[in-house]
Amino acid sequence: MALEAACGLRPQLSLYGSDYPTPDGTCVRDYVHVTDLADGHVRAVESLLAGGAPGAFNLGTGRGYSNREVLAAVERVTGRRVPSVPASRRPGDPPVLVADASRFRARFGWAPRLSDLDTIVATAWEWLRRWRGL
Repeated sequence: MALEAACGLRPQLSLYGSDYPTPDGTCVRDYVHVTDLADGHVRAVESLLAGGAPGAFNLGTGRGYSNREVLAAVERVTGRRVPSVPASRRPGDPPVLVADASRFRARFGWAPRLSDLDTIVATAWEWLRRWRGL
């Protein structure tokens, strides 16, 4: 949605909550690149097909970014301003959600390779520009 606001496909982005107990008051989330996520899933499926035991795992970088940090990354990568408006917190939204992928990393040797925030934004921006013909 931030990218859509940056390129004018939506008028603005609602920034839900500015009073969370986080460094800048906005929610913090762990973002993982879709390619890294797919790599993790492939490793898990290959293990299952080879007779490995199933399990429940988290995939993520172990590092969170606030909503304001995401907006700054979008503006930095695209060179465009993201129009945003403050909005009330959404019910049930926790202040911080960051994955601990250490069990998955230990079992499958997986590590995110493309999941720094600027790379995530840059590849999403490229996809959106191609998809929408921008």
